[in-house]
Amino acid sequence: MKLSATHVLKNKKLRITPARTEVLDLFINEPSALSHSDLEKKLDPNFDRVTLYRTLAAFVESGLIHKVPDETGAQRFAYCNHEHEHEGQHTHTHVHFNCAQCSRTYCLDDISIPTVNLPQGFSQNESVYLVKGTCDKCSN
Repeated sequence: MKLSATHVLKNKKLRITPARTEVLDLFINEPSALSHSDLEKKLDPNFDRVTLYRTLAAFVESGLIHKVPDETGAQRFAYCNHEHEHEGQHTHTHVHFNCAQCSRTYCLDDISIPTVNLPQGFSQNESVYLVKGTCDKCSN
């Protein structure tokens, strides 16, 4: 069953607007992470840049999308698979994969970041785990 952007926004109790619906549809239908410039290329040329920034900020804050590490320096975002919530707590503790050939970055939701035992007095806020290689599309 295809996800409906309107349904997802409603479930997250976010205001449903044409701009939010259009941006969320792009994320739902894209298997790899998208940068701001990727989104601008896919959206209508008249789409307001400020609206896009605000939409991305609202989606990150609500847990609809998350920031994805990228060595190019471009900030990328990916749709969050909410099947991996634990007791209502949404986490982003999965591995990311960056393809050296096509430069796409994928969320590998079923692979958890390994536990790191920190020295006493250290506390962890976030873990980022990026694997580099060749994706299944480029391997063929």
